[in-house]
Order: sequence, then structure tokens, then C-alpha cells
Amino acid sequence: MSPDVSELQERAAHNESRYRALNERMEPHNVVHVWVDPPMPDWICECASTECMKPVRLTIVEYEAVRAESTHFFVVPSDDHLSPAVEHVVQRNERYWVVEKIGEAAEVSEELDPRSDS
Repeated sequence: MSPDVSELQERAAHNESRYRALNERMEPHNVVHVWVDPPMPDWICECASTECMKPVRLTIVEYEAVRAESTHFFVVPSDDHLSPAVEHVVQRNERYWVVEKIGEAAEVSEELDPRSDS
């Protein structure tokens, strides 16, 4: 793998992990405040863009399903929020897509997972 791709993967994983950490801090609030049935709070898109703060709607169950895998993140359902050099889509629906990190990005994502035992 070229240094440029490896650097891109590491940078993208760091950016997306930052949004994941922010969503983790929002989770207690989202669990308590049930505004709709089923509860479907807004989370922040976990794409690689450092400027994206677009809302993504997931139920708590959907959120937990994404969080179950350290290499999975959710993004706005659009190719504009994908980074093909670092991830591929593993689930698509009208509200969000789940992407899985690959290569160096997967390793960094696992290291930075706030739920990781390491």
C-alpha cells in the first residue's frame, strides 16, 4: 500500500472516530429523551469530512447495532459521504448507510473505539 493511501486511511479513521466519540457522548441524552415512537434521535454523520455535521436519524437499536463493530460507522446516505479508499458500504437504507473501514483505517478505528477493551 502506498504511503499516500495509508496516510489517507489513517486520517479518515481519526476524523470518523472523532464523530463516533461525539455520538457516544450524546447517547445518554438520546436514550432518556424519547421524542417519537420508536425513539429516533439525530446523530452526527460519521463520514471522513472534518466539516460535515449533518444529522443522521437512527433508533437506539440501530445505533447499538452499528456500535457493535469497531470498524463500522454510519453516514448520510449519499456517495458524497463515502471515502472509497478507506471504506465500503455494508448496509444501505433511506436514512443512513453503514460503512466498514478497510486496511489501515480499520486498524485505527479499532484502536480508537471508545467501547474497546484495549
